[in-house]
Amino acid sequence: MAGGKGTRIASLNSAIPKPLLPVAGKPVLEHEIECLKRQGITDIILTVGYLADQIVDHFGDGSRFSVNIEYIREEVPLGTAGALYYLKDRVKDDFLLLNGDMIFDVDFHRLMDFHKSHHADVTLLVHPNDHPYDSGIIIADENNRVRGWLTKEDERGWYSNCVNAGVHVMSPRMLDKLTEPKKTDLDRDLLKPSIPDGKIYAYRSPEYVKDMGTPERIREVERDIETGFVRSRNLSQKQKAVFLDRDGTVNKYVGFLRDIDDFELLDGAAEAIRRINRSGYLAIVVTNQPVIARGEVTWEELREIHRKMETLLGQEGAYLDDIFICPHHPDRGFPGERPEYKFDCDCRKPKPGLLLQAAEKYNIDLTASWMLGDSQSDIKAGQAAGCHTVLIDEEKPLCRVVEEILYEEKKT
Repeated sequence: MAGGKGTRIASLNSAIPKPLLPVAGKPVLEHEIECLKRQGITDIILTVGYLADQIVDHFGDGSRFSVNIEYIREEVPLGTAGALYYLKDRVKDDFLLLNGDMIFDVDFHRLMDFHKSHHADVTLLVHPNDHPYDSGIIIADENNRVRGWLTKEDERGWYSNCVNAGVHVMSPRMLDKLTEPKKTDLDRDLLKPSIPDGKIYAYRSPEYVKDMGTPERIREVERDIETGFVRSRNLSQKQKAVFLDRDGTVNKYVGFLRDIDDFELLDGAAEAIRRINRSGYLAIVVTNQPVIARGEVTWEELREIHRKMETLLGQEGAYLDDIFICPHHPDRGFPGERPEYKFDCDCRKPKPGLLLQAAEKYNIDLTASWMLGDSQSDIKAGQAAGCHTVLIDEEKPLCRVVEEILYEEKKT
């Protein structure tokens, strides 16, 4: 979708369309096409409108870039989805729908596999960011099915840091909802009204996706391109992570945390996680939560506690890439316990199961990763997974440990 004016960024150069804005020496849309081509995606349709001739002149039929490009011209502006009406006779299979003003490096084959395995009408790539409080938030259930969509203006309580990234996979079935080529908003008019159908899914990814909304954002993205950070976050590349225990590491230890009012971030925790976010490591919480097996907290209550954790971190510009939970507890005899969780599992620390799950999901090199926690079970789990480990305590709080890790890595 390359037809908009890009009014927020027009102050840089209103004489060229936003997809042609230069970023690290080439137009932003050219970066996108190169990312697609690297993964064997070479059939591309561009919807163009504002200053369309400049885009067509630059890209032509795509042969100069070893891809095949066709165009849909908007004679009048059709919003962010109106031109999709013209795809009905061109597209017969699931397709990627991308904004033409972003820098991204995403493993699209992995994304498409997720989409097809869920038989989805639409899959939204969602990710955490460092300003969720003024971003649109996607609400998904435990099966990744989208249940709600909060705009920046909507009132919200505690929420997961789960932001729509502007990368979609769409079934041709969705095109049947477009009965004429009229001005249509993709989110408001097409996607949100389709949520009750239960066929829209959220694919959470830590991969690099950023738009070009401000001059400051362009400078930030250029730095990330030049340092190789953009390419390194593609999940086809080995990742590295800092695994964090929850209680006593991220939040104050209060024993078994049952009441959301008792959840409070430790001093310096948000700063430490913010540094991890900017370092190239994934920030992943791995936590034993036997309160589920003991029947003392429901799944929904635990999720609400974690939504509070993500909200508080987001208010300080920090985010978690994921949270992995062991709900099991082998000992029996608690009133109200849940028998289905009462067994000796492979994921309860000091076993390494949670870390292995994360490594499988995000292609993590565990030998290049760290496990930080306040108990020996955290350290043993990290060692069993092959990670570097550090025990967190009053003399070695999380923020200091993260600072030392990143300082030593920078020296190396």
